[in-house]
Amino acid sequence: MTHNILSMKKLLFLSLLLCSMASRADEGMWMLNRIDQKTAEVMKGLGLQLSPNQLYNPEGESLKDCVVDFCDFCSGVVVSPEGLVFTNHHCGFGGIQKLSTPEDDILKNGFAAKSYEEERPVEGFFVRFLERTEECTGRVMRAMNEIYKANPHVDAKTLDYEKLDSVMTAVEREYTKQNPGRYCLVKSYFEGNAYYVSIYKVYNDVRLVFTPTQTLGKFGGDTDNWMWPPQPCDFSVFRIYADKNGEPAEYSKENVPLKPKRYAQVSIDGYQPGDYCMTVGYPGSTSRYMSSWGIRERVEDRNVSTIQVRGKKQEVWKRWMDKDRVIALKYASKWASSSNYWKNSIGMNKAIADLNVIGQKQKLEGQIRQWYSGREDLQRRFGNVFGELEKSYADCQEAVHANGFFNETFMRGIEIYRVASMLNRTPQDIGDEQQKSTRENLEYFFKDYDAQLDEETMGVLLQNYREQVPNKRYWPDCYKTIDEKFGGDCKAYAHDLFSRTICKDAACLDKLLSDSTLREKDPALAYAQTIPDMAQSIGGSMRKQSQTIRYNERMLTQALMEMDQETPHYSDANFSMRLSYGFIQDYTAQGRHFDYYTSAQSLLDKAAKQTEIEDYKLEPDIVRLMGQGDWGRYADRRTKDMHLCFISNNDITGGNSGSPMFNGKGELIGLAFDGNWEAMSGDISFDRDLQRCIGVDIRFVLFLIDKWGHADRLIRELGI
Repeated sequence: MTHNILSMKKLLFLSLLLCSMASRADEGMWMLNRIDQKTAEVMKGLGLQLSPNQLYNPEGESLKDCVVDFCDFCSGVVVSPEGLVFTNHHCGFGGIQKLSTPEDDILKNGFAAKSYEEERPVEGFFVRFLERTEECTGRVMRAMNEIYKANPHVDAKTLDYEKLDSVMTAVEREYTKQNPGRYCLVKSYFEGNAYYVSIYKVYNDVRLVFTPTQTLGKFGGDTDNWMWPPQPCDFSVFRIYADKNGEPAEYSKENVPLKPKRYAQVSIDGYQPGDYCMTVGYPGSTSRYMSSWGIRERVEDRNVSTIQVRGKKQEVWKRWMDKDRVIALKYASKWASSSNYWKNSIGMNKAIADLNVIGQKQKLEGQIRQWYSGREDLQRRFGNVFGELEKSYADCQEAVHANGFFNETFMRGIEIYRVASMLNRTPQDIGDEQQKSTRENLEYFFKDYDAQLDEETMGVLLQNYREQVPNKRYWPDCYKTIDEKFGGDCKAYAHDLFSRTICKDAACLDKLLSDSTLREKDPALAYAQTIPDMAQSIGGSMRKQSQTIRYNERMLTQALMEMDQETPHYSDANFSMRLSYGFIQDYTAQGRHFDYYTSAQSLLDKAAKQTEIEDYKLEPDIVRLMGQGDWGRYADRRTKDMHLCFISNNDITGGNSGSPMFNGKGELIGLAFDGNWEAMSGDISFDRDLQRCIGVDIRFVLFLIDKWGHADRLIRELGI
């Protein structure tokens, strides 16, 4: 009883503290080098025991030093003095798939290395450690001003963003020269109102150490994706290797486990509602400052194409994957990536409508109009923003719609384009080094490719594009061939193309180099030649409006920040390191209350339905283990239960997958892996009442490593 009263008092204090802030404390993806005093005070009030300097210190050791950019699409955390890294299972999925074969199917069966020698290198995997972030707005702006001086006819509203990209690249080269051996990356912040450079140390020798079975790592699959409550043990374990001096090196048997500058202490003390929680990681992309017209375009054009085309593609893929395990292995990672953003787009559109996000944005825009109304100086700067945004979005609507369907169909859907395009770019007199590189790229492509599956996909998607984009202005030249030679039958065209092309296996390069006439005769090569032209044509039709939109979206962000100067503002996510903070919290949505954690019994209840729901399949030995209920030291001290997954009100998005979830001491309590369905509009607008970060409990991770994987050496290494 006393415990409950204390918890209620703590939650009441937190609620009052949050309400007293101009910005809601649980919203925000904060740059660690820009945490202001007001934000630091709120974090401390919520329970953070670390100072800002202990979070970010480029001159010494800090918490940022144990968080990594994992392969430029996820996050991870170093958890041992021997360079052990935890991330999500779905982040390591592609590497696990690469290492899997029908004879040694570690994707299906799981894997636990019993020694350093058994740890398996993953080609193409890397981690980046952030050393420091510096503002370089002045450098970028000075260079752009020089361009304006040299081109006095150029209007800032129609800025050539290719020139901006070249300026940013030049600044990156300057920093790389000043920091040899480092990877330097300049990015735009606050919609182009500021620029920062991040300086990284990159390690390319990354090896798989442990993974659970696919059924456990992805338990719930598409059925539970983005849904609370879930039960997956979404983790995988890798190790960073370096040369004997601890410096980055390409894979070598001589490399040794990295001795990191800092690693996170793993905690098995658990948590309860109201406890401080923060994530540190690399959120990919948000658009919180976007105008109401931009949000409408996202819903009605960009998301619709993702939903519609991927839905058609995945129907074909699933039929082939279900009937052939070899194909299922080849397409496992592709399917995971495709279906993830397919469902994300569905949920985003639903949440934007349910939460009236466009209406909320229009209300804010009305406040901005009122703020500058009657003030001549502000009127001159911001008065045309809304009119130009409305007109520009309307003028490019048809092209944006076509562009979304074009990219999903021809660039991401029909796979043979990639290999045909590669061959089209290959000169007949190719040198030895380029030939070797091209051959390696082709072998990599064909390892996870099935021509029969792609042929059916091509026929379905070509017909679908014709129906969804009726304006022939946006049709590639292949449709002339389809209509003139095949009577409009897209499937017949696809069958003919695949029956005559050389682009179905890795021998295609040798065939091309031995017969130069194939460049004119091969139907796939001819098909691929027309795709870039149409992409350029569609892009050109949007170019002027896109430039005007970017300029006015930047001005809209500037107006908001000037109007509301007392409120701390964070920049949209752009896959740079960010911190979000809040606390463990359950929630209620649509009349249903959701608890803050999922239990072992909830996993067993779903596993009991595995004959009806494929996504709930589990191996018998895992079902037995979870059914025993012997959690030992991994049981929660308060509930005496095994906590599988839990939720906080942290602010995350794609790219945060694998982000460490820390308690107030900076100890690791979980790994973020998902958001919740009711707040899928979070990339556009944060909803404090609904938005939740879903993480896998680190005690569930340790239990599986210990009791299922019997990886005692890892438990000892973690110092549990």
